Amino acid sequence: MQKKTLVQLVAAALVAMAFAAPASAADTIKLGVAGPHTGDLAPYGMPSKEAAEMVVAEINAKGGVNGKQVELMIADDQCKPEIATNVATKLVSEGVNIVIGHVCSGATKAAMGIYKGAKIIAISPSATNPPLTKGGEYPNFYRTIAADDDQAMLAASFATDKLNAKKIAILHDKGDYGKGFADFCKEAIEKGGKAKVVMYEGIQPGAMDYSAVIQKLRSEGADLLIFGGYHPEASKLLSLMNKKKIKVPFIGPDGLKGDGFLKIAGKDAEGVYATGPMDVSKFPINMKARSDYKAKYGKEPGTFFDQAYAATLAALNAVKVAGGTDYDALGKALRSSMVETTVGKIKFDAKGDAEGVGFSVYQVKSGAFAEVK
Repeated sequence: MQKKTLVQLVAAALVAMAFAAPASAADTIKLGVAGPHTGDLAPYGMPSKEAAEMVVAEINAKGGVNGKQVELMIADDQCKPEIATNVATKLVSEGVNIVIGHVCSGATKAAMGIYKGAKIIAISPSATNPPLTKGGEYPNFYRTIAADDDQAMLAASFATDKLNAKKIAILHDKGDYGKGFADFCKEAIEKGGKAKVVMYEGIQPGAMDYSAVIQKLRSEGADLLIFGGYHPEASKLLSLMNKKKIKVPFIGPDGLKGDGFLKIAGKDAEGVYATGPMDVSKFPINMKARSDYKAKYGKEPGTFFDQAYAATLAALNAVKVAGGTDYDALGKALRSSMVETTVGKIKFDAKGDAEGVGFSVYQVKSGAFAEVK
């Protein structure tokens, strides 16, 4: 009898606590920020986190959105799909209204079904896998970066038209992002008819030694290498190539274009090409955001900062225009309402891609990436 009474009292207390939750919790806009904040790929996630924090701090200082303060819900997925599903489930269970992220395409794909089921919109600054928007499976997904098919076509044309490559090797890390980029590069090169793909292989991420694949690169006589993946594997490949004195141009996607690659690859990075978001430094909001960042952190912002800042501005503008966080109203606002951002004045097309964004080619010169004109 006493045990039953205790259970009833505990249950009653829990119900009372639920109804006694602070009113402010219901009066906030819950903005999730999901990406790699620890681990090897943190250099891609931390700039996005910092961008969202800066935007939210400024907007909250001005009174918030529609009279409500914005509450950040920071979630670390380490760019791992299995962690991303847990992160998405946790954010949904905690009442997230809209998500900035995820950062990596594989993690994004793993999380999107959960958000879709909960009718939660996610805006990624960096998930470039084309099917995320163009496949039609995730009507709740938007991004402030162009897709890998656009990036791959630029890389392929640069390889054949500017670098005059004739025998091209393509390697990838087997992931949604890396393999997707590699597949589109292969398709573009073969359609172009100006060069031959003499080698196309996947490598195992995290492996200590890629000697076998480097030896095959030499034996195939490739005069250029395109790699689909992230900077840890690219750095290992470059190190081995230089040790084996294989001097051919190396082109990677935006998964290379950042400080993480420059620090890990060191001198091996010199001369490497990478596609990446086009230069948006001319936009007034971008100049102010970067100036504010440097004043706050004492350094230049990292990879995808511009795109994450833009995603956060677009998300909160949609909340303002929609008059709240209703799923359908937010989607309509994102597709119809132009907003000034760090990547220009944008809105999203019917598939979720930001209109007007694109890629450029960059090369490492004297330890820094410089746009190739």
